[in-house]
Amino acid sequence: MTVTATNINGTTTYVGSAESLNQASTGVTQKSMAQTDFLTLLTAQLKSQDPFNPMDNADLVAQMATISNTSGIAEMNNSLKAISDSLSGSRINDAASWIGRSMLVKSNIAAPDAQGNYAGQLTIDADANALSVDLIDGTGATVKTIDLGARPAGDTSFYWNGRDDAGNYVAGQPLQVKVRGASPTAVATWASIAAVQSPADGSQAKLITPLGSFSPAEALKLT
Repeated sequence: MTVTATNINGTTTYVGSAESLNQASTGVTQKSMAQTDFLTLLTAQLKSQDPFNPMDNADLVAQMATISNTSGIAEMNNSLKAISDSLSGSRINDAASWIGRSMLVKSNIAAPDAQGNYAGQLTIDADANALSVDLIDGTGATVKTIDLGARPAGDTSFYWNGRDDAGNYVAGQPLQVKVRGASPTAVATWASIAAVQSPADGSQAKLITPLGSFSPAEALKLT
């Protein structure tokens, strides 16, 4: 049996046996139709209309509404995905797990931790014979001088419990760190992480400390 196939404008597209047509059709691979495929077919349908017998206006409006809805749904899906990514556990939960811990960040200001202690680290590029750290308050007065003595080049840590020689707690405020006996290439202090801020624009979460907000990448060390 011979089968002749024609398209809508009368052009012959296939002439052959029914068996051959069935064999050819069974070789077609099924695939899901994406948004772009749907829009391509719909646009082709509109182009194929007879200009002397155009589609009913109501049908045309309905098809245009379908295009608009399809585009809107795609945009909504993209927006929902962006929101999902911004609230993903890898970004918020990881940062939230830092709350209550302390991070070492580059800063020349030292703030007391939950126990009232001050701590930090400085880096020198040459040996020092008499290295010391002054902790200075907002009035310019030296609250504490930490004598570190002779130190080799590299990283040196400093610490103060916030108490004077009589055991009285005399600190409790952020203090400026001033190094004497060497010119440090870097000064860093420990800061307690009190909270996590998630920016509305979906950017990286910020860790809130008494010294300000920092990104997790800015932590030199974590305890």
